Amino acid sequence: AEVYSRHIQIDMIYYSHMYENEKQKLEEQLGKITVELLTLAVHHPETDEWEIRFDKDSHSEADDDLISDNAEAAEEAIATLALLETRYRNIKRAIGKIANGTYGICEISGAPIESDRLAANPAARTCKAHLNDEVDLPL
Repeated sequence: AEVYSRHIQIDMIYYSHMYENEKQKLEEQLGKITVELLTLAVHHPETDEWEIRFDKDSHSEADDDLISDNAEAAEEAIATLALLETRYRNIKRAIGKIANGTYGICEISGAPIESDRLAANPAARTCKAHLNDEVDLPL
């Protein structure tokens, strides 16, 4: 029983360090994503929502080409914002899971997420078997 207890203590120390390392990686990623988001959007901390920022056009009489270019740029910015915001939310969710002890658990099956999947994407929400279902999970 004493050997078993010691083994559990070693495992707890190992996982504690592992989760601390994962948390640090996630916080670094969150910082980088936040910087990228701030180039495209305004953050509203009270709701944790991001609102796309459009540069005001200084031209009083815009020609059709300029309007078309602006529309394409706006579509691209909106798509980029959506991807970055999803990544931002997933990273914040993963940090919360570390805090509440559910990090590394598939949100669909409840099975452990494979270590190589977490190494590639520390904010992964599903195991490999449910990889394609992750996009259907609510933000």
